[in-house]
Amino acid sequence: MQVIYGIHPSIEALRSGRDEIERIFLARGRRGPDVKKIRDLAAEKKIPVEFGAREYLDRLAEGNSHQGVLCQCKPYTYYSLDEMLEGCQDSLDDCLILILDCIVDPQNLGSLIRTGHCFGVAGIIIPEKRSASVTPTVIKASAGAAHHVPIARVVNIARTVDYLKGRGFWIYGADVSGEDDLRSFDYKGPTCLIMGSEKKGIRPLVKKKCDFLISISMMGHFDSLNVSVAGGIILHEINGRKCRML
Repeated sequence: MQVIYGIHPSIEALRSGRDEIERIFLARGRRGPDVKKIRDLAAEKKIPVEFGAREYLDRLAEGNSHQGVLCQCKPYTYYSLDEMLEGCQDSLDDCLILILDCIVDPQNLGSLIRTGHCFGVAGIIIPEKRSASVTPTVIKASAGAAHHVPIARVVNIARTVDYLKGRGFWIYGADVSGEDDLRSFDYKGPTCLIMGSEKKGIRPLVKKKCDFLISISMMGHFDSLNVSVAGGIILHEINGRKCRML
């Protein structure tokens, strides 16, 4: 059984339209407007709601903070790459895809999913190996955004980049030593941003396939940022420039 725990991830899962939730558990005595919203959404979707002891929910959530709300779900269903791209066809010139090359920390993955959703990312791609997957921890870290942005898991990131290039995408890699300031581009046309792993960045073969390597101008004694912070800065800039072209 896979679970989603926490108020906001549960509400977003119910709102998403994805048929994943099979049953909802609420801690006995749990009340409030958020709980009413969950019960109303569950009633609309005919999802059963059960009340149980908080200790029982603690066991189901494996000790994670659940705020008295927990959803029993089907395993997370990833999109295929082509399914993801089908959603871009009506606005391909404005399309922004985010590739996360071996992000291993679930908190970073969840944060990047949330940030990507907030800044107009049409889809997120992760590798099958050497990467965090979409787990309940990631879903909670994304505040439920993982239910609203298509996420594809692929065997080979380098081949996926080649495929995206063939579909007309410009590939920008975020790199601490990148020669181009991220503000140097207008990001016209289909755009793909690659963020690398927490320790090593983008892998060498994937880096070679990037059209441009971009960096963030910084001051201070550190030469790099946490990957989720860097991703937020870059995605904000790309989204702003794409919006100005509309």
